[in-house]
Amino acid sequence: MRETITMTSHDQRRAHTVTKLVAGEVTLAEAALLLGLTERSVWRLKRQLLERGVDGLLHGNRGRASPRRLAETTGARIVELAATTYAGVNDCHLMELLAEREGIAIGRSSLQRLLRAAGRTSPRRRRAPRHRSRRDRMPQAGLLLQTDGSRHDWLGDRGPRMTLLAAIDDATGLVTAATFREQEDAAGYLWVLRQTVRRYGVPAALYRDRHSIFETSDKGRLTLEEQLIDRRLPTQVGRALEELGITSIAARSPQAKGRIERLWGTLQDRLVAELRLAEVSDRAAAERLLPAFLRRFNRSFTVPALDATGAWRPRPAAAELERICCLKYLRTVANDHTVRAGATILQLPPGPARRGYAGKRVEVHLRLDDRMAVWDGQRYLLVTEAPADPVQLRVLGHARAATGRPVPTAARPARHDHPWRRSPPGSKLDLMRREEARALTDSLIS
Repeated sequence: MRETITMTSHDQRRAHTVTKLVAGEVTLAEAALLLGLTERSVWRLKRQLLERGVDGLLHGNRGRASPRRLAETTGARIVELAATTYAGVNDCHLMELLAEREGIAIGRSSLQRLLRAAGRTSPRRRRAPRHRSRRDRMPQAGLLLQTDGSRHDWLGDRGPRMTLLAAIDDATGLVTAATFREQEDAAGYLWVLRQTVRRYGVPAALYRDRHSIFETSDKGRLTLEEQLIDRRLPTQVGRALEELGITSIAARSPQAKGRIERLWGTLQDRLVAELRLAEVSDRAAAERLLPAFLRRFNRSFTVPALDATGAWRPRPAAAELERICCLKYLRTVANDHTVRAGATILQLPPGPARRGYAGKRVEVHLRLDDRMAVWDGQRYLLVTEAPADPVQLRVLGHARAATGRPVPTAARPARHDHPWRRSPPGSKLDLMRREEARALTDSLIS
């Protein structure tokens, strides 16, 4: 028998009840009711008390070390990793990274006790909770998507400041698509929309903020075209949503679309750490890391919908989706069968029976891969780069004289940021191109 016995209040109550049972002050049934045990267990406790005394009522593992305890060397290594390699990573994320990268399996509670004992607090501070009511999730996946952009130092001091655009399903918390952009722009939202439709289908509604990318301002006078249709012309993203039949819902506050706002808080913690561990320093490398991160993120954070039957509508054909998710601009074909899109002049071929297109209104499509195409309302027209006009020829001549080398012309419409399109700041061609390209680039820099 132990010389000193430390008993908890639970142990003391058990010893008092069993002692009364031995003295005959309570019956076996009454003792079992008081202790919340079966009569068989109470008989066992009575026998142990008679054979070994009070020590027989204590658990046999009292005072013994757990066989599953964490080794001291492993604990010291975890504390060292938390202070060096994984500095700034929150407790839950650190637990996952230790299992994935270091082969150390430890529970979050045990990890927190270890780190707090070593004097390491959580890097993420939490505000005091306030009373709020929780909105029910949508019952089916695909009924409502929330989309937004987050401007943040995703790469820290290793690279430029970028904007992450993403869409999340309201019912399941599934991040359907995400992309890094230099800034929040229409082309980025169209890319997110296209990827979402490709993978899952067409959602019923999109919940977004009141950014000018999604809706035109009510200020200013209506144009003649808007007066004829008695409404504002939609933006590029608004037009794509209409063509896909997606209801566009404008939030009146950031808290209204709390699902994606909370997503930014999580990604600014976890994704920043993953980018730092992978030593990513530019946008291209961040784009390559993003798909694998989102797959793991969705496995961890996606929840099942109340109704397992999804509400995604069938996706359109690939060609139709490409035609919808692009930037469209109306142009009038010139007498020489060319259309101008910013600084680019495209040459149209003759139509059937060599019929011309002069004076006809066509759409110039700037696709998400920077290719240009002309749509006449029924089909795409094969276009080529038009021969340079006199102003362009003079610029090419100046460039040839300055470099001593011939400047090749593009075999197909060059990218908007191609060096061939650059002109000396303040030059006549530069001013003309700025004026002509304004309509084309507004959505890319809005």
